[in-house]
Amino acid sequence: MTEPATLEFLPDADTEIKQLFILLHGVGSTPHSLAALIQAVRTAFPAAAILAPAGFEPYDGGGEGRQWFSVRGVDEDNRAERVARALPPLVDYVRAAQARFGLLQSDTALAGFSQGAIMSLEAVQAHDGLAGRVLAFSGRYAQLPKVPPQYTTIHLLHGADDHVMNVSYAQTAQAWLDSLHGDCTIDVASRVGHELHPALIQRGIERLQTCVPLRSWEAALGLDQAPSKGETLH
Repeated sequence: MTEPATLEFLPDADTEIKQLFILLHGVGSTPHSLAALIQAVRTAFPAAAILAPAGFEPYDGGGEGRQWFSVRGVDEDNRAERVARALPPLVDYVRAAQARFGLLQSDTALAGFSQGAIMSLEAVQAHDGLAGRVLAFSGRYAQLPKVPPQYTTIHLLHGADDHVMNVSYAQTAQAWLDSLHGDCTIDVASRVGHELHPALIQRGIERLQTCVPLRSWEAALGLDQAPSKGETLH
């Protein structure tokens, strides 16, 4: 069976590459499932390199999809260990892409759906500053962090009616990171389930375009009001 290839979209040859987006699909899926997100990023950031790799393991639930780690028998006791084992090749992939395009970690954004969101969140938790931004769609932490990343802004985007990964995971994570003085926003879309819904994609793009990192606010003299942390979409 032929393994799914990485989807790669680069700017025109005469355009300087200024940002790097690495997009991670959900369990049992392929990079093609991220088509709507890829198109939105290409439209909003025409000078960006966009890579959507296939999960590094074949999906053990059958079919031709891929996975980042197995979900067979996964529970709260073993999830973190499975994610930790799966992280090194992803981190190597991100760093190789940064070196390839000559971009800084701060020029990099990770965006993931479901299991891809877990991997994105945990990657910057294990390697603070690996990416400047994370868009986590319909995801969660494998385990809540003891300390927040200092060099990454995290955007949590979730459907209120998600019955696969309950929205409470995102809400708890945002409240926890906020209590630790982390840089995190949350957006919840009403009447949306476990999906890359257009409303969430649009909101994610808006967050990237308009949300100033908390560390930048705190470094700017005369500013005493932090950005909005959360919003419910209708």
